[in-house]
Amino acid sequence: MSTKGIAIKDRRNPLKTARGLGSSQSGVGHWWTQRVTAAALVLLGLWFVATVLCLLHADYATAHAAVAKPWNALLLIAFVLTMFWHAVLGLQVVIEDYVHTRWKEVVLLVAIKFLAVLGALAGVLAVLRIALTP
Repeated sequence: MSTKGIAIKDRRNPLKTARGLGSSQSGVGHWWTQRVTAAALVLLGLWFVATVLCLLHADYATAHAAVAKPWNALLLIAFVLTMFWHAVLGLQVVIEDYVHTRWKEVVLLVAIKFLAVLGALAGVLAVLRIALTP
């Protein structure tokens, strides 16, 4: 077979084709952030489960008073924010790996970030309403 019919692009070394497509170092920060949020969620999750178990048979006033304590409110807000941040990081990886149409990928990434911010704001607002009402 003659090489005249083969396009120049087809004869390039695969490394030459891959160059200039972006830095491979950008995923390291994402990986570390996901691991740090996972570790934080383990600690915050243990605190959350312990708090819920302590309030299992409590009445409304006792549960309200427990959430209204400054440390509990602060840890609950940290739990909500970390949970949504970790979820966005995980869903971003899934979308980038399995959605191969660019416009669908962009729409899904924007949608999960929008929904996560909305959910995090709702969670923080709920905790603040409980913590700041007498």
